[in-house]
Amino acid sequence: MNIDDLRNRIENEISVLKTFEDLKRIKATILGRKGVFSEYLDALKLLDKDQKRVFGKEINILKVSTEARLNEIEATLIEAERARQEDLTWVDITMPGKVPAPGKRHPITQTFEEIIRVFSSLGFAVAEGPDIELDYYNFEALNIPKHHPARDMQDTFYIKPGIVLRTHTSPVQIRVMEAQLPPVKIISPGSVYRCDHDVSHTPMFHQVEGLMVDKHVRFSDLKGILSVFIQEIFGANTRLRFRPSYFPFTEPSAEVDIGCVICEGAGCRVCKDTGWLEILGSGMVHPQVLRNVGYDPEEVSGFAFGMGVERIAMLRFGIDDIRQFYYNDIRFLSQF
Repeated sequence: MNIDDLRNRIENEISVLKTFEDLKRIKATILGRKGVFSEYLDALKLLDKDQKRVFGKEINILKVSTEARLNEIEATLIEAERARQEDLTWVDITMPGKVPAPGKRHPITQTFEEIIRVFSSLGFAVAEGPDIELDYYNFEALNIPKHHPARDMQDTFYIKPGIVLRTHTSPVQIRVMEAQLPPVKIISPGSVYRCDHDVSHTPMFHQVEGLMVDKHVRFSDLKGILSVFIQEIFGANTRLRFRPSYFPFTEPSAEVDIGCVICEGAGCRVCKDTGWLEILGSGMVHPQVLRNVGYDPEEVSGFAFGMGVERIAMLRFGIDDIRQFYYNDIRFLSQF
């Protein structure tokens, strides 16, 4: 039995030790139950008593020194790993901090809030209803019976027969009138859905519709309310005009135009060189709609109007592609 051979063997093993994995392997190879020292200790059985005393003592001294040495190496590896982790997570506290970019309200949200603010100041309450609507409320109660040609004006998403994704927020007006007697003075903001998609249309968009029903409500009241609204949204000098139109649920009906906010009436690509931009539809509530909700058109009258929020937001902020609202591009949203 040669102690020098054992010592050299241990030195060779330790000389290649660089990682925790190496340390674990060498501890098992040298100090483990089946390691080098176990082999030498088992070999002592073959020696006489005096040889056992001499070699046993030397083996134990070498084993203790080897354990101490491996423990020192382990402590060195631990310290090196700690230092490495510190380097990875080190923060220079003298560097200026990163200020997070503040969130921006979406231009649709801003426009919604502004429209609601204006009409609330004029005494209108906010009413809401379901996005999934009965055909009756979406069409028939609004004087658009089955096979009425006006249904072709709205490309409808049908969930199943008799149930649709609402194509406008007008059903809310019917539900409110069914639930209460006049006077009624509400706006109904919300999402609406139609099978349409291009630079100026999306399958889901937003509307705000208004309704006022009471005794002696006249078309001049409608004109006055909408004039105040337009001037609040687009400025006090904004021109306004009413053009005769047709809607099944109003009679008489009118489209409302404003002087082009881009070219100020001079004529441009946006207004198609007319100097005017269509902004919303309106009219006096059709007598049949009043009858459908149990009102007497001989006793009360009313007006209604409806506008696309995206349309107003595009004009307010100079946006020429409605799809920009839905890309969630922070470069676009941060402008507002």
